[in-house]
Amino acid sequence: MTVSIVLFTSDLRLHDNPALRAAQREADRIVPLFVYDEGLRSTGFAVPNRLAFLADCLADLDAGLRKRGGRLVVRSGDVVDQVHRVARETGATRVHVAAGVSRYATRREERLRAALGDTDCRLVVHDAVVTAVAPGELLPAGNDHYAVFTPYFRRWAAAGVRDVLAAPRTVRVADVTSEQVLPRSEIGGVSPGLDAGGEDAGRRRLRSWLSGGVAGYEDGHDDIAGDATSRLSPHLHFGTLSAAEVIREASREGSSGAQAFIRQLAWRDFHHQVLAARPDAAARDYRSRGDRWRTNEKETTAWLEGRTGYPFVDAAMRQLRHEGWMHNRGRMVVASFLTKTLYVDWRVGARHFLSLLVDGDVANNQMNWQWAAGTGTDTRPNRVLNPVIQGKRFDPGGSYVRRWLPELADVPDRCVHEPWKLEGLDRAGVDYPDPIVELAEGRARFEQARGA
Repeated sequence: MTVSIVLFTSDLRLHDNPALRAAQREADRIVPLFVYDEGLRSTGFAVPNRLAFLADCLADLDAGLRKRGGRLVVRSGDVVDQVHRVARETGATRVHVAAGVSRYATRREERLRAALGDTDCRLVVHDAVVTAVAPGELLPAGNDHYAVFTPYFRRWAAAGVRDVLAAPRTVRVADVTSEQVLPRSEIGGVSPGLDAGGEDAGRRRLRSWLSGGVAGYEDGHDDIAGDATSRLSPHLHFGTLSAAEVIREASREGSSGAQAFIRQLAWRDFHHQVLAARPDAAARDYRSRGDRWRTNEKETTAWLEGRTGYPFVDAAMRQLRHEGWMHNRGRMVVASFLTKTLYVDWRVGARHFLSLLVDGDVANNQMNWQWAAGTGTDTRPNRVLNPVIQGKRFDPGGSYVRRWLPELADVPDRCVHEPWKLEGLDRAGVDYPDPIVELAEGRARFEQARGA
């Protein structure tokens, strides 16, 4: 009897999983293995929101395997040690895993390969499982990655995505001991509005999005109050949905909204290929601007708590704390405010986002923060987003602000994005702070620092 191990990492699904299908194709029995990796505690992954979503994902994955005659095998500890042990216990000859782009993921692959080197078991790494197009597949002449999105997107769109694989009908699992999946109910500190995780939840959300939302995405994606986005990012991050399948399904819809949505998935692949080529960009400026960032604990705390005095910024920060998620327009505005208006190091914001975001992965989080700070791939590194103008443009009626800032519920529309302009009776009883900085002052300070 031949045995292969499937090490699930960021591909917690049965549908369109090349690593799983390859293992089944070559072996009589498989070990669908997930390791609660103790090494992830030091990376910042093990925060309540992502652990809770992960618990949902693992419970759903186990349920899906059991419907097919199998089960999920769960272990805890060092991932390399646990894989090595399972390989010895079962006599496995292959370990299949999805390729990652973070420094942690690539080191994990190196350690696995080295640990298995003196055994009869071989590591097989599968590209284009986490992303739609493998990070190193598209290269410009004379460089190891694309540094500008538009030429990358042209190549990406022309390349297309791989065929989508069906979920297995049956799964035969080798006899090996397993721990219990940690239930979500035992995880404390979870955002009260956090969505449910798991492949079934992701596929339901995808079907709903394709049938009712994606057609209007091009015109409505910046409607922050209407929340006209897919909210698929957590499922793409955990791999409960395949990026390749999402793109193929959206392409069938055929609308301009679907094409605009697919372009956003290309941005995800773009950031992954940048980080794969420049792993130090997770912590260092991709393009240094010689910044000497300010340290101001009072202003930074106000930003963290959603008490800056700028309603659009504060509403987005409170949404993040409540839901573990934030609308993309909100992410852009709060990041610009921290890095350019307050002139605080982008790493401060990136760390806070990773402490709460359920979809927080290193590639997209760090590279988007660097884009906003002007140290990344933005071709206009000194652009500053004015939170008042952004609020009036993308939340003109103030519905989004009022949803997250109940203290402004009764403020007239004309002042909902500028409550400091309230006078007389309108100002009475409004418990909302004055702005912590004048926008003109912050912009002038930033431009002087950048020499813009």
